[in-house]
Amino acid sequence: QVQLIESGGGLVQAGDSLRLSCAASGRTFNSFIMGWFRQAPGKEREFVAAISKSGLITNYAESVQGRFTASRDNAKNTLYLQMNTLKPEDTAVYYCVAGSSLSRRANIYDYWGQGTQVLVSS
Repeated sequence: QVQLIESGGGLVQAGDSLRLSCAASGRTFNSFIMGWFRQAPGKEREFVAAISKSGLITNYAESVQGRFTASRDNAKNTLYLQMNTLKPEDTAVYYCVAGSSLSRRANIYDYWGQGTQVLVSS
């Protein structure tokens, strides 16, 4: 079992940056593949990024490639998502996830945080 708590969301303007954090507790953090998903109002949940246990391998959705960077600090049991050049279409609730496979499929991830809201104004 692992508990995930996101933080760092908020209201920003287009072009701004924001960094999300996800603090994990419970089972050993570095035994999990970690990732981020998001869900905008009226839309399905979508994959954003995933990162391997070591942090050396990352995978991004095409819509955020080059703007977002996922990283992790296994010593601090924390996952990050650095979001640069934010766009209004990035507005969503962002969820931290943990699982055993580096995948873009939501049902692969066993553990989900409660989400943090990101609002990007134009």
